[in-house]
Amino acid sequence: MNNYMTRRKFLKSTGAGLSAVAVCSSGLMAYETSAARTNILFCIADDWGWPHAPLYGDKAMQMPTFDRVAANGILFNNAFVTCPSCTPSRNSILTGQYPWRLGAGADLWSEFPEGPQTYPNLLEDNGYFTGHYRKAFGPGKDRERPTAGQSFESVADFFRNRPPDKPFCFWFGSSDPHRPYDWQSGVKSGMKPEDVQVPPCLPDAKEVRTDICDYYLEVERFDREAGQALKIIEEMGELDNTLVVISGDNGWPFPRGKSNLYDLGVHVPLAVQWGGRIKKGRVVEDFVSLADLAPTFLEAAGLQPLKDMTSRSLMNVFGSDKSGTVDQSRDHVLTGKERHTPAQADNMRGTPMRAIRNRNYLYIHNFAPELWPAGDPEASMWGPSLGDIDNSPTKSYLVEHREEPGVKRCYELCCAKRPAEELYNLRKDPDQLTNVAAEPDYAEITKNLKDQLMSELRESGDPRVLGQGDSFDNYPYLGEMKK
Repeated sequence: MNNYMTRRKFLKSTGAGLSAVAVCSSGLMAYETSAARTNILFCIADDWGWPHAPLYGDKAMQMPTFDRVAANGILFNNAFVTCPSCTPSRNSILTGQYPWRLGAGADLWSEFPEGPQTYPNLLEDNGYFTGHYRKAFGPGKDRERPTAGQSFESVADFFRNRPPDKPFCFWFGSSDPHRPYDWQSGVKSGMKPEDVQVPPCLPDAKEVRTDICDYYLEVERFDREAGQALKIIEEMGELDNTLVVISGDNGWPFPRGKSNLYDLGVHVPLAVQWGGRIKKGRVVEDFVSLADLAPTFLEAAGLQPLKDMTSRSLMNVFGSDKSGTVDQSRDHVLTGKERHTPAQADNMRGTPMRAIRNRNYLYIHNFAPELWPAGDPEASMWGPSLGDIDNSPTKSYLVEHREEPGVKRCYELCCAKRPAEELYNLRKDPDQLTNVAAEPDYAEITKNLKDQLMSELRESGDPRVLGQGDSFDNYPYLGEMKK
C-alpha cells in the first residue's frame, strides 16, 4: 500500500507540473504558425500492445487522449512493430529500417550501430529542435550524438529550451506500462477484474485478471501524460500544425505476448492526427509498420526519405479521405526477432524467427526450433527460468499450475518448443492457437507464404537467410545478468 500511495503522489505532482507549464506564467511562448513547418509529437508507450484500448473493444480501461487523437484523425487497425523487443523495435522506428539490417541493433540491450541515420538527427540537421523525454533509444548503448535528440528532464523543459524560430520534433517515451507493477494497484484504483478480457492462451484466473488490471492502470497513466503533452502544445497555439502519433513499441509483457511474433507481441495500437491535413474520424485497415514513421516524419517536414529505408511513408494514407483500405499494396507486414535476452541454459543464442502477416494468415519461420522460444524452463544464462517472459504474477501462476487440466495447454502455448514452421488461419483462429502448417490442406499456402517471406528477407539483405545469421548471437548483451 505504501508503494502504491507513493506512486499516486508522484503521479499527482507530475501531472500538475505538466499541466502548469502551458499557462503564460510558465514562460512558454505561443508562436505564429500560419507559415510554420510541421511540428512532430511522437508518444510511445513501453510494452503497450493491441487490442488494449476502448476503441479496439477493450472496455476495462479509459483512454481519452487516444480516443481524442483517433477522433481527430485516423485509427489504424493493422499497425505492427518490426520486432517484439524494445531495443530493435525502437531502432527500426528511428531508422525506418528492418532491425535485421542494423547489426547489433537487432538485439535487446545492444549498441546502436554506426552508419544508419535517424529521423531526429536528420530533422535536427535541417532546422528542427529535437529531443526526447524518458525512454527513446534502448535499452543499450547510444551513439555519441543521441539518436533521438537531446534528453530533457520533462516535457516542460523541452519547450522552455526550444528556440522560438524553430519547429520541433519531440519523442515522449513513457516507461509505462513496462513491468514491474504495484500488485493490485489496478483493483485499488477501481478497476474490476471481471471486466478484463483474458486471451485464451492464458489461464483465466483471479491472479491473472488482477495482473492485467495493474497493466491497464499504467496504460491509463501513459494516456493521461500524453494528454498533458498535447495540452501544452494546444495552449501554445500549435496543435493544428503538429503531427501527433500515439503508439507502443511492442506487445504487452505477458506470456506469448512480448518477445513473440504472434499478434499479442507485434500488433500495436496506432492513432494519428494532423490538424486539417488529415480528415477526421477515419478508420484505416491498411497494414502499416511503425518503421513507416521515419520516412513519414521526414516527408511531413518537407524532406525526402533516405534510399536505405526499407519502410514506406504514410503520407498517401494521410492525404486520402477514405476509411477502410486506402493503399491496396499495403496488404502484409514482415516481423522478426533475434536475441531478446540470453534465455538459453548454456549459450548466448537468441531464438531467431521471422514472420509474414496478412489479412488471412500468419506464417512464422523458426530458424532454431531446437531452442526454447520463451527461455529454458529450468534456468538461463541471464538468470531467470523462462527468461524471455517478464517475471510477473501471471508467469508464476502459469508455471505453478502447469500440470492442471485448465492450464497445461496454456503453458505449452507459451513455453514449449515450436516447430520450424507455424501457420495460423486467422479467419478461423484469430487468437493463433492452432498451428496448421503440417496439415496437407494448407501445404500450398504454407509454401507460398514461406517463399514470399524468404524472397523479401533476401531482398532486404537479412543475414539470417544469407548464411550469416550467427552474427546476431555473437553481439554482446549489455544488460545486467541476474545470476
